Amino acid sequence: MISILFVCHGNICRSTMAQSILTHMVKERGMSASFHIDSAATSREEIGNPPHYGTVGKLRQVGIPLVSHRARQMTKQDYKEFDYLIGMDDANVRNMERIAGGDPEHKIYKLLEFAGSGRAIADPWYTGNFDVTYDDVMEGCEAFLQEILS
Repeated sequence: MISILFVCHGNICRSTMAQSILTHMVKERGMSASFHIDSAATSREEIGNPPHYGTVGKLRQVGIPLVSHRARQMTKQDYKEFDYLIGMDDANVRNMERIAGGDPEHKIYKLLEFAGSGRAIADPWYTGNFDVTYDDVMEGCEAFLQEILS
């Protein structure tokens, strides 16, 4: 089983969107049993909160089921338990490495790295643009899944 943890600042916008998108992708391929997909935050601000209404609305618009999730903070134990810990921007990655105590096993990535880009996925909490975030998350998840399956 391949375990993936998507991480963003609050765990209500980008990481929950990525969790729902990748969960949908593997389910469509009949591979759900081969994956454990979760998401978490680097901060504590939104702990216990459901996904942002903008994420919920965008996923509903494109027909991707929302994974039932409440925001939680990433832990050092997550680093031990997950094969891939995938952040959305450089600040997420720095905070993930701080929480994990480094990245000795090289398991921490930025999502768009898999698509050959160093770009960050903009936080729609600030931009208000869930369409652009969706396009970037979709690009990253497709590239990630392609790399995992090859």
